[in-house]
Amino acid sequence: GEKEGELRDAELFSYEELKCMAYLHGALCESMRLYPPIPLDTKIASGDDVLPDGTVVRKGWFVAYNIYSMGRMESIWGKDFMEFRPERWLKVDGSFEVENPFKFPVFNAGPRICLGKEMAFIQMKSVVASLLHR
Repeated sequence: GEKEGELRDAELFSYEELKCMAYLHGALCESMRLYPPIPLDTKIASGDDVLPDGTVVRKGWFVAYNIYSMGRMESIWGKDFMEFRPERWLKVDGSFEVENPFKFPVFNAGPRICLGKEMAFIQMKSVVASLLHR
């Protein structure tokens, strides 16, 4: 009876429906672009290397990068970098456009990319969609 109704209400949206919520996905990315959950990250160089800007990095050196600042760089996001625009994450047809993880490193990038990224998005969409629905 009542418990069944509660369970049905708890799952307002199916996995397939959540996957199709492109605008919500864009809004979540835009939120994390401006307010990343981890604003600063560091790595340790496993070998000597040269960064794209020509900076030399030696093995064992710490390299820090500011995800918060990256989300506010005109050179990365354009003149409207301080505007909250979920549309920047959508293609012309309205579908979600995956961004280069080195441009948007909220879930890390390369071989260290977060394995739970897609699950995190589904969970965030589920919570937000349920709140908006109610």
